[in-house]
Amino acid sequence: MHKPFFNLFIVLLTLVLFYFPGCTTEPVETDLLLPVDFSNVPANMVLTDFHTDKIEIKIQADPKLMEFINKENFRYPVDLYTDLEFDPAGASDSIEPGTYLIPVEEKRIPMDPAIKILSINPSYLRVRLEKKIKKIFKITVPYIGKPAKGYIALEAATKPARVELTGAFPMIQSIRELKTKPIDLTNVNETFKKKIPLDLEKPSIISSSNRIIIVTVPVRQQLVSKKVENIPIQVWNTSSRVNIEPSKISIMVKGPFETLSNKKIMDRIYSFIDMKGLLPGVYARHAYINIPVGLMMTDADPQVFTVKIE
Repeated sequence: MHKPFFNLFIVLLTLVLFYFPGCTTEPVETDLLLPVDFSNVPANMVLTDFHTDKIEIKIQADPKLMEFINKENFRYPVDLYTDLEFDPAGASDSIEPGTYLIPVEEKRIPMDPAIKILSINPSYLRVRLEKKIKKIFKITVPYIGKPAKGYIALEAATKPARVELTGAFPMIQSIRELKTKPIDLTNVNETFKKKIPLDLEKPSIISSSNRIIIVTVPVRQQLVSKKVENIPIQVWNTSSRVNIEPSKISIMVKGPFETLSNKKIMDRIYSFIDMKGLLPGVYARHAYINIPVGLMMTDADPQVFTVKIE
């Protein structure tokens, strides 16, 4: 047999086996879940999460055809404007917020005529429409974790500082504070920037003019106070014998935690009284305190000393 005729014979034999009555196997049944595609939502409305998103159908078909069906991604289409508008020629103003039941129609299911639909569940689709509104919110940034010891994070700056949210009236009105996702401050010790999304409870039905926010977190060294005790009072610019009562001073200094924890810096603190030009006698004098740059003295005890020059 010539090859072209042989190929034709195979094709004809396949058609006879699979499509001619009496030559096929018994049809089989199966259940399919069809996602519902909602389109053409009225411009002034929002489809909320309270809607039927799938329908279940039972079908009957030839086993060979069923193999192809299982590979297809069937979906059930719903045109909300057409299904809900009482006057399709007019505006959509007649569609009010509320819950609607839309009949499921077999003719909309995109199935081959050779496939028999035995049942559809549910017979109605439930949808909830709410009025769409817009509102502008200031953004706040919550923190979790603690910075490195001796550091503190100030209030974050965001870019933009405000965003506009669009969504269902009840949901937008329920938002008291618009936040980003939390930022972790664990062990940070310097200012940093980060891109972070808004923390929207229902991002699928609330849209934002900016979903990603640029956040700047100012991190500063924390100012703390420390008492430095028993600093000896030095005597400057005299060769005479001098007695100072009391002979030591204690002070309170304030500054960054790291600076106050640095022994080399703290060892540069000293106190003295300048005797230049003083004759023998008894004097009441203040002591000078040398404080390293970045620190400030907030208190001293005592503040006046008795100086006796012999």
